[in-house]
Amino acid sequence: MRVLLVYPPRRIWPFINEGDNYLLPQSLVCLAAYLRERGVDVKIVDCMPLKIGWRSLANLIKSEKPDVVGVGESHAVYIDEALKLVKLVKEIDDKIITVGGGGHFTNLSQEIMASFPYIDFIVRGEGEETFYKLIEAISLKKGFDRINGIVYREGDKIIINPPASLIEDLDSLPLPAYDMVPMELYGKAKYLFSPGGITIHHSRGCTSRCSFCVWWTQMAERKNLDGKEVLFPRWRTKSVGKIMEEIEILYKKYNKRCLIFVDDSWNIDPKWNEEFADELIRRKFKLNWFAFMRIDCILRDEELGIFEKLVRAGLSHISIGIERVEDEELMKMKKPFYKREITERCIKLIRKKYPQVFIQGTFIVGTRGETKDSLWAQFKFAKKLKIDYPAFHPLTPVPGTEIYEIYKKNNWLEITDFSYYDWMTPVASSLYMKREEIEDEIVKMNLKYVRVPWLLRGLLSPHTYKRRMYMWWLLTSLKVLWETTKARLNPLHWENIAGLKKPEWYMD
Repeated sequence: MRVLLVYPPRRIWPFINEGDNYLLPQSLVCLAAYLRERGVDVKIVDCMPLKIGWRSLANLIKSEKPDVVGVGESHAVYIDEALKLVKLVKEIDDKIITVGGGGHFTNLSQEIMASFPYIDFIVRGEGEETFYKLIEAISLKKGFDRINGIVYREGDKIIINPPASLIEDLDSLPLPAYDMVPMELYGKAKYLFSPGGITIHHSRGCTSRCSFCVWWTQMAERKNLDGKEVLFPRWRTKSVGKIMEEIEILYKKYNKRCLIFVDDSWNIDPKWNEEFADELIRRKFKLNWFAFMRIDCILRDEELGIFEKLVRAGLSHISIGIERVEDEELMKMKKPFYKREITERCIKLIRKKYPQVFIQGTFIVGTRGETKDSLWAQFKFAKKLKIDYPAFHPLTPVPGTEIYEIYKKNNWLEITDFSYYDWMTPVASSLYMKREEIEDEIVKMNLKYVRVPWLLRGLLSPHTYKRRMYMWWLLTSLKVLWETTKARLNPLHWENIAGLKKPEWYMD
């Protein structure tokens, strides 16, 4: 049984270079390692760093002659390209079995199976165990009804099996198959996550259920209650020993010096955090690393003396979901553990005590009740906090989230083509602002944040990592200004500013 795991050609963010877009997909190396350990003949094709366009990919699939092709997608914006791959596979050889996985396939499994005949199976939720069991059943051509966590067809009927259990012991999983991907081609950006950025994760899932966030749903615990599937947030972690074994390989074998942790919530467990920091310090690794962190957990760790250790261990860049300045809005988003006062206290602490740490904060604008004044209140809050990089994202209701169900039920979604769901293009208006107006104001906010005092603060920093990140954001802002100026001449400029762009080799 020959399995090909493919990350197809995809469009890229318009305001940064191609190298910034090439981050290692953790799902590929984790799935491949699990299958290989169990004797499956598996190969990874990551088209992005190799610049494999659609024509080249078709030839590659023909030459590889796989029995199964797997594609995963958690971003709504890239689902068209994932489905394009599946269709391509069937056109090459309709006997090849196609399997979809990841958050988007999971959350729209019924709809995708009903409307897209080229997909044979969908793996829902966590992939390793379920996908391997599916590969076994495909080789035997039977037993699909006994595999929890898959969706398939029996004639014209779509079968959705009960949800699969989560893997309780993440240490039981093999180390990711880094040797199966072109490691030298990841992390080549000059400024972003420099030098040598590579993705990694120590935990899966989250402890929260924010109404706008789809990430926690993929690793949630799924239970059937009274005939309805209900999701419960779950957070699990590898041991420090296991993650250090992985870092040792990335550091010594692949010469990676910037770790990009893609965990939904990196800093949940203070005991783990401290043990990790102590171990990195003991090994004297010269690393920068990035993580998505919760503000309340940062304050907790600071009081315990742990956050200082994390910074000494190389923590250089944190991303915090600030989302809104209004406490009542945070409550609506089911994020009650964040408050304006907590955010202000935390950011002030980091700026004063840990100036070497680059602070990135995300804001959600264009909510249902958004006005121009409330939208700019988010900008004013970011300025007051003096965070290094505020990312203002339009509210984007994606499948699997509570907010998606609300907007869909009330017919508030004005764009239903997922190729626009890029967290840059507004897909719905507010009660008081058209989506085009929201997009225009976001561009203005980004450009206004870049001023000489801000620039000097970063470029004159004594800390190399922070200087590089400020240079990256300066260049990004200049690109935004250039694209905006050109787009003003186009009556459809709001689409052209934000939309993802095809690289030159996309069709090659």
